[in-house]
Amino acid sequence: MQSYSQDLRDRVLWALGRGERPAAIARRLEVSRVWIYRVRDREQKSGKRTSLQIGGHRCSRVAEMKSVLCARIEQEPDLSLAELCERLAKQGVAIKTGALWHQLNKWNLTFKKNPARQRARTRGRTGGVPRLDRISADDERRKASVHR
Repeated sequence: MQSYSQDLRDRVLWALGRGERPAAIARRLEVSRVWIYRVRDREQKSGKRTSLQIGGHRCSRVAEMKSVLCARIEQEPDLSLAELCERLAKQGVAIKTGALWHQLNKWNLTFKKNPARQRARTRGRTGGVPRLDRISADDERRKASVHR
Protein backbone atom coordinates (compact mmCIF):
# COMPACT_ATOMS: atom_id res chain seq x y z
CA MET A 1 0.00 0.00 0.00
CA GLN A 2 1.34 3.40 -0.94
CA SER A 3 0.77 6.61 0.96
CA TYR A 4 -0.95 9.61 -0.57
CA SER A 5 1.24 12.19 -2.29
CA GLN A 6 2.75 15.12 -0.45
CA ASP A 7 0.90 17.51 -2.80
CA LEU A 8 -2.44 16.07 -1.68
CA ARG A 9 -1.45 16.42 1.98
CA ASP A 10 -0.46 20.05 1.42
CA ARG A 11 -3.78 20.80 -0.35
CA VAL A 12 -5.72 19.22 2.55
CA LEU A 13 -3.83 21.25 5.16
CA TRP A 14 -4.17 24.42 3.07
CA ALA A 15 -7.97 23.88 2.78
CA LEU A 16 -8.25 23.24 6.53
CA GLY A 17 -6.28 26.43 7.16
CA ARG A 18 -8.77 28.36 5.00
CA GLY A 19 -11.60 27.06 7.19
CA GLU A 20 -13.13 24.45 4.92
CA ARG A 21 -14.94 21.57 6.56
CA PRO A 22 -13.28 18.11 6.44
CA ALA A 23 -16.37 16.49 4.83
CA ALA A 24 -16.32 19.01 1.97
CA ILE A 25 -12.57 18.54 1.45
CA ALA A 26 -13.00 14.76 1.45
CA ARG A 27 -15.71 14.92 -1.23
CA ARG A 28 -13.77 17.36 -3.41
CA LEU A 29 -10.41 15.53 -3.22
CA GLU A 30 -11.94 12.02 -3.10
CA VAL A 31 -10.27 10.91 0.13
CA SER A 32 -11.74 9.71 3.40
CA ARG A 33 -12.71 12.16 6.11
CA VAL A 34 -10.81 10.05 8.68
CA TRP A 35 -7.59 10.42 6.66
CA ILE A 36 -8.05 14.21 6.71
CA TYR A 37 -8.34 14.14 10.50
CA ARG A 38 -5.18 12.02 10.72
CA VAL A 39 -3.21 14.42 8.53
CA ARG A 40 -4.43 17.38 10.59
CA ASP A 41 -3.68 15.69 13.94
CA ARG A 42 -0.19 14.65 12.83
CA GLU A 43 0.61 18.18 11.74
CA GLN A 44 -0.74 19.68 14.96
CA LYS A 45 0.99 17.20 17.30
CA SER A 46 4.39 16.78 15.68
CA GLY A 47 4.55 19.57 13.11
CA LYS A 48 5.24 17.03 10.35
CA ARG A 49 3.37 17.30 7.09
CA THR A 50 4.84 14.13 5.57
CA SER A 51 3.61 10.54 5.67
CA LEU A 52 4.86 7.90 8.06
CA GLN A 53 7.55 5.53 6.82
CA ILE A 54 6.22 2.29 5.39
CA GLY A 55 8.35 -0.83 5.77
CA GLY A 56 12.09 -0.75 6.21
CA HIS A 57 14.79 -3.02 7.56
CA ARG A 58 14.67 -4.23 11.14
CA CYS A 59 17.69 -5.78 12.78
CA SER A 60 17.31 -8.89 14.88
CA ARG A 61 17.49 -8.48 18.64
CA VAL A 62 20.21 -11.11 18.78
CA ALA A 63 22.20 -9.96 15.74
CA GLU A 64 25.17 -8.83 17.86
CA MET A 65 25.10 -11.94 20.07
CA LYS A 66 26.42 -14.48 17.55
CA SER A 67 29.51 -15.45 19.56
CA VAL A 68 27.48 -15.77 22.78
CA LEU A 69 24.85 -17.98 21.13
CA CYS A 70 27.48 -20.13 19.40
CA ALA A 71 29.23 -20.69 22.71
CA ARG A 72 25.97 -21.56 24.48
CA ILE A 73 24.96 -24.06 21.78
CA GLU A 74 28.42 -25.61 21.88
CA GLN A 75 28.28 -25.96 25.69
CA GLU A 76 24.74 -27.38 25.70
CA PRO A 77 24.01 -29.01 22.33
CA ASP A 78 20.73 -30.52 23.54
CA LEU A 79 19.26 -27.08 24.29
CA SER A 80 15.96 -26.47 22.46
CA LEU A 81 14.93 -23.18 20.89
CA ALA A 82 12.32 -22.57 23.60
CA GLU A 83 14.92 -23.10 26.34
CA LEU A 84 17.34 -20.81 24.53
CA CYS A 85 14.63 -18.14 24.34
CA GLU A 86 14.02 -18.49 28.08
CA ARG A 87 17.73 -18.06 28.81
CA LEU A 88 17.84 -14.96 26.61
CA ALA A 89 14.76 -13.58 28.39
CA LYS A 90 16.62 -13.88 31.71
CA GLN A 91 19.34 -11.71 30.16
CA GLY A 92 16.74 -9.13 29.13
CA VAL A 93 16.42 -10.07 25.44
CA ALA A 94 12.82 -10.90 24.58
CA ILE A 95 12.60 -12.93 21.36
CA LYS A 96 10.19 -15.52 20.02
CA THR A 97 11.30 -18.98 18.91
CA GLY A 98 10.50 -18.30 15.25
CA ALA A 99 12.63 -15.16 15.18
CA LEU A 100 15.47 -16.94 16.97
CA TRP A 101 15.31 -19.86 14.52
CA HIS A 102 15.37 -17.41 11.59
CA GLN A 103 18.52 -15.71 12.91
CA LEU A 104 20.26 -19.01 13.66
CA ASN A 105 19.36 -20.22 10.18
CA LYS A 106 20.88 -17.04 8.70
CA TRP A 107 24.13 -17.87 10.48
CA ASN A 108 23.90 -21.53 9.33
CA LEU A 109 23.84 -22.54 12.99
CA THR A 110 21.77 -25.69 12.82
CA PHE A 111 22.11 -28.66 15.10
CA LYS A 112 20.41 -32.01 15.36
CA LYS A 113 19.12 -33.40 18.60
CA ASN A 114 20.22 -36.94 17.72
CA PRO A 115 23.41 -36.93 15.63
CA ALA A 116 23.41 -40.73 15.24
CA ARG A 117 20.15 -40.75 13.29
CA GLN A 118 20.87 -37.81 10.93
CA ARG A 119 17.66 -38.18 8.91
CA ALA A 120 14.10 -37.90 10.06
CA ARG A 121 12.17 -40.60 8.23
CA THR A 122 9.90 -43.36 9.29
CA ARG A 123 11.37 -46.71 10.23
CA GLY A 124 11.45 -49.41 7.59
CA ARG A 125 11.05 -47.24 4.53
CA THR A 126 13.45 -47.72 1.67
CA GLY A 127 14.54 -45.42 -1.14
CA GLY A 128 11.47 -44.01 -2.86
CA VAL A 129 11.24 -44.50 -6.63
CA PRO A 130 11.16 -48.04 -8.09
CA ARG A 131 13.99 -48.92 -10.40
CA LEU A 132 13.46 -48.64 -14.15
CA ASP A 133 14.64 -52.17 -14.99
CA ARG A 134 11.95 -53.59 -12.70
CA ILE A 135 9.28 -51.50 -14.36
CA SER A 136 10.20 -52.68 -17.85
CA ALA A 137 10.26 -56.35 -16.74
CA ASP A 138 6.79 -55.98 -15.23
CA ASP A 139 5.50 -54.43 -18.44
CA GLU A 140 6.81 -57.36 -20.53
CA ARG A 141 5.01 -59.88 -18.31
CA ARG A 142 1.76 -57.97 -18.63
CA LYS A 143 1.36 -58.21 -22.38
CA ALA A 144 -2.06 -57.55 -23.74
CA SER A 145 -4.18 -60.57 -24.37
CA VAL A 146 -7.65 -60.96 -25.70
CA HIS A 147 -10.13 -62.95 -23.64
CA ARG A 148 -12.97 -64.65 -25.53
